[in-house]
Amino acid sequence: MDQNMNHDCHLPEERKSHHSDNVKKNLVTRLNRIEGQIRGIKGLIEKDTYCDDVITQIAATQSALNSVAKILLEGHLKTCVLERINEGDTEVLDEVLLTIEKLMKK
Repeated sequence: MDQNMNHDCHLPEERKSHHSDNVKKNLVTRLNRIEGQIRGIKGLIEKDTYCDDVITQIAATQSALNSVAKILLEGHLKTCVLERINEGDTEVLDEVLLTIEKLMKK
């Protein structure tokens, strides 16, 4: 496990992220870019841009959000979930399955 990670994620009252500063910076950068894409889509709508072009931009934004979710899920599995399983807490598997189900509904 990454030595820069906070390993208190298994405590329900301490549900905090476990990402290193580099990962957090990467996620924030990606989310800033997505925020810009959303503003761009809004501008396209306001300018009566051809629908197919707007839909293409929406698809690109959804893909970018999926990438953020994938990074978060990977980190969660490799740290919090692994730690909780090692401690004998298999209920975390139901939590992860529910999270994956939510992601797949998108």
